[in-house]
Amino acid sequence: MLQIKNLSVTLKKDLRDIIGDFSFVLNDGDVAVIIGEEGNGKSTLLKLIYEPQLADAYCEWSGEIVTHGTRLGYLAQELGEDEKALAIADFFAAVSDFYDTSPKELARLCKQLGLATETPFSEQIVGTLSGGERVKLQLLRILIAQPDVLLLDEPSNDIDLATLEWLERFINTCGKPVLFVSHDETLIENTANVIIHLEQVRRKTVPRAKVVRSSYGDYISARTRALDKQTQDARKEKSEYDAKMEKYRRIEQSVEHKQGAISRQDPAGGRLLKKKMHAVKSMGRRIERDAEEMTQLPDVEDAIFLKFDKRLMVPNGKTVIEFELAELRSGGEERAVLARDVALIVTGAEKVCITGRNGSGKTTLLREIAVQLLARDDIRCGYMPQDYFELLPPNATPVEFLAPSGKHADVTAAMTMLGSVKYTADEMAHTISALSGGQKAKLMFLKMISDGCNVLVLDEPTRNFSPMSNPVIRAILREYGGAIISVSHDRRFIAEVCDTVYELQESGLALLRTV
Repeated sequence: MLQIKNLSVTLKKDLRDIIGDFSFVLNDGDVAVIIGEEGNGKSTLLKLIYEPQLADAYCEWSGEIVTHGTRLGYLAQELGEDEKALAIADFFAAVSDFYDTSPKELARLCKQLGLATETPFSEQIVGTLSGGERVKLQLLRILIAQPDVLLLDEPSNDIDLATLEWLERFINTCGKPVLFVSHDETLIENTANVIIHLEQVRRKTVPRAKVVRSSYGDYISARTRALDKQTQDARKEKSEYDAKMEKYRRIEQSVEHKQGAISRQDPAGGRLLKKKMHAVKSMGRRIERDAEEMTQLPDVEDAIFLKFDKRLMVPNGKTVIEFELAELRSGGEERAVLARDVALIVTGAEKVCITGRNGSGKTTLLREIAVQLLARDDIRCGYMPQDYFELLPPNATPVEFLAPSGKHADVTAAMTMLGSVKYTADEMAHTISALSGGQKAKLMFLKMISDGCNVLVLDEPTRNFSPMSNPVIRAILREYGGAIISVSHDRRFIAEVCDTVYELQESGLALLRTV
C-alpha cells in the first residue's frame, strides 16, 4: 500500500505552492491517473513518491509519504543525460535482478514490448534510440525488477500504436497498483479507475486537488454537469440579487427624496419617513446577508487559448511538397537503411500523419521534410521537433525567445501571448530549461503562431499537453487553414485532425487512410 499524508509542495524559484495538503491512498486494484494542466506538479508528485531527491533541486515539501517497504517501479518522463550515454547492456546491468532473470522470461518480456531478444545485451548507445524505443527500454527494466507498485510518468509518450495497445492490456491485467501521468485520453479512459485532478486556481495562486474513484469519462461528464449547473445557479442568483438591489435602491431614493422635501411643520410625517428609512435599510442589510450565501461561479482553471490567424492558409491547388528519398538512413550514411523509395506529395491544406513502429525512422524522415520546407520562401514553415531543444535556447526566457528584439511593443505582445496559455509572470521570467514539457510545447505553438506559419511540421505535437488541454489543441489544428505534416501515435489526434494517414515501412510510405 502507498499512502500520502498532508503533502504540500512549493517551488523554490518563485515560492509558488503547486500542491497543498494532499492526502491519498493507493490500494490494491487501483489504477490512478494524475491529470491537470501543464506545470501543476504531476511529475513532481511521482518523483517525490519514488525518490524525493529527484525534486530537491527545484522544490520544497512537507507531509508524509508512506510506502511500508513497497518496491516501487518508476518510469521517468525523460531519461537523464547520464543514462542516455550508456550502452544498452550497461543500462540493464544497473538492475540487480537483470542477471537473475531467466533467458526465457527475458525473451518473453522483449517479445511483449516488440524488442529483439538480444536488445538487452546490445552495445548501442541508449541516446541514439528513438524516443519510443527508450520508453520500451525503461518499461523492460521496470518489469525485470518486479516492483509491487508502478509509477509511470507519461508511459505513452512516443511509443507506437501496437505497444500502446499492449500497454493498455498490461496496466489492466498486471495485478499491481498503478499511479500514472498521461496525456493520452484513450489510454486514460481504457485503464484508470481513480482520477487525481491537480489544479491551480485564482490565477495559479492556490493549489487544489480532488480524488474521485471513477472512470475518466464519468469524471469529466460529472464535472462538466456540476460546473454547468453551478454556473447556471450562480448567474440566476446573481440576476435575482441585482433585481432585488435595483428595487431596494429605487425605494431608498424615493424615501430620501421625500425626506428632503417634507416640511419642518410636519414632524409626524418626518417620523414616519425616518421609520420607513430604517425598514428600508434593514431590507438592504438582509439582501446583503443573503448574498453571502449565493452560489459562486466555478473557480476552475480556464482553458488555454491559442489561435492561428484565419488568413493563414494554403490554396487548394498548391503543391506544398513533392518529397522523394531513395534511402532513409538514421544518423547519416554510415547507419543502416531504415526505408527505401520514400515518396510523399502534400497539396493544399492537407493534414497528414505518419505512423509506424518505433525505430522505423519517422522522426528522421520528418526532420528531412522540415529541412526542405524551412528553406522555401514561397511558404512559411513552422517546425516542432520531438526534442524541443533542437530549437529552444535553454538559457533564454520565454519572453526573450518570442521577442528577441527586446523592443517594448514586442515584449508586451509576447507577454500577452504567454498569458493566454496561462504562464504566470514568474514563469515568463524562468529559463526555458526550467519549464515543464507542456509549457515548452505551448511555447513552440506560440512561436509558430507569431511567425504566421501556413505549413506546420509537427513531431508528436500532443505528447506533452494535458488531457484537459489536448481537446483545445486538436480543435485549433483541425480548424487551421494551412497544411500539416505530422508524426503521431495519439489516436484522438489522428482521428480528429488528420485526413491522410501513412505508415512508414521498409518499402516506403504506405497509405492507410484518406478522406
